[in-house]
Amino acid sequence: MKAIVLYHPGGPESFSIENRDIPTPAEGEVLVKVKAFGLNCAELMTRKGFSPDVTFPRVLGIECVGEVEEDPSGTFKKGQKVAAFMGEMGRKYDGSYAEYTVLPMQIITPFESTLSWEVLGALPEMFQTAYGSLHLALRIQPEETLLVRGGTSSVGLLATQLARQYGLQVIATTRNKEKSEFLIENGAAKVLIDAGNLAEKVKAEDIQVNKVLELVGTPTLKDSLSCVVQGGCVCMTGMLSEKWSLNEFAPMDFIPAAVYLTVYDSGQLRVGDKAFQEFIRSIERGELMPKIGKFFPFSELKGAHQFMEGNHGAGKIVLVV
Repeated sequence: MKAIVLYHPGGPESFSIENRDIPTPAEGEVLVKVKAFGLNCAELMTRKGFSPDVTFPRVLGIECVGEVEEDPSGTFKKGQKVAAFMGEMGRKYDGSYAEYTVLPMQIITPFESTLSWEVLGALPEMFQTAYGSLHLALRIQPEETLLVRGGTSSVGLLATQLARQYGLQVIATTRNKEKSEFLIENGAAKVLIDAGNLAEKVKAEDIQVNKVLELVGTPTLKDSLSCVVQGGCVCMTGMLSEKWSLNEFAPMDFIPAAVYLTVYDSGQLRVGDKAFQEFIRSIERGELMPKIGKFFPFSELKGAHQFMEGNHGAGKIVLVV
C-alpha cells in the first residue's frame, strides 16, 4: 500500500510517499480501506512541529471514511462503510494519510449513505466538532443569538447551518469583507468584519449575544468573552491562530462576571453514532449543504497542505484515495 509519511516537522515538502505492507489488526482493532479524508488545522500544526506529544516518523490524519477490510472480532462486516476520527489517530499511532490504516474499534462509526466518498470524506470531524460544540458544550437553545468567530472555516460554516436549522440567529465573522455575501448565503443573519475588537462593535450596535463559538483561538478569546450577555457562554473549539495557550492568565480579570467559558474537544467528548447518521440523512435530503473548498487526489497531499496553509478557500479540503 501507499502511505504518506512525515519523518520530521517542516513544510509540505517534508512528506514522503512510501510503499508499505498492509498492516494487520490486533484484538480490538479494525483494518480500514481508506476512501477519503478531510484535512484539519491540527494536522497542519503537527506538521509544523507544534504538537510536542507526537513522535516521528508518523502517518498523519485524524479522520477518514472508508470500508472495513478486516475485523478480527467480527463486529463489523468486510465492506461495511465506516467513519473514524480523533482518539489520538495520526498522533500516537498512524492515521489516514494511507491507503489502509489500522484503528482502535472505539473510534469507528458505522453508517449508511448514498453520498459519494468525496462528500463523505469532509464530514466526520467537521460534524463532530460543530455539532458537539453547539449541543454538548454551548447547549444552544432556539431563538438565541450565536456569534461564530471564524465563520469561513469549515466548522464555522457547518455550525452556522446547524444553528440556523435549530432556530438560532447566527452572526458570523470574517477578516475579509469580500466573504460577507458568502456567509449570508450560508445562513448567517449578519456578518461582522473581525479586526480583533468585536466586543466594541457588538456593544455599539446593541447586539445581545447569548453564545459564542470561538474558532480563532487564544488571541481573540478575551474579546469574545466580552461579547456575550451575563449568563452567556463562550466555547473555545478552534485554534486557527495556531496558538495553544495564554500568557499570565488571570481568571478574575480575563472572564467577565457571570459569563461562562468552556471548550469542546472531540477527543474527550464524542457525539453518538445516531446523530452522525441523521446528519448524513439531512444532507441526502438537501436540508444541509456542508461546504467543501476543494478536492485533491491522494498523490497531491503536499499541494493540499499548501492550499490549506495559504487559506485560499472556504470550506473543507478533501483528499480522495
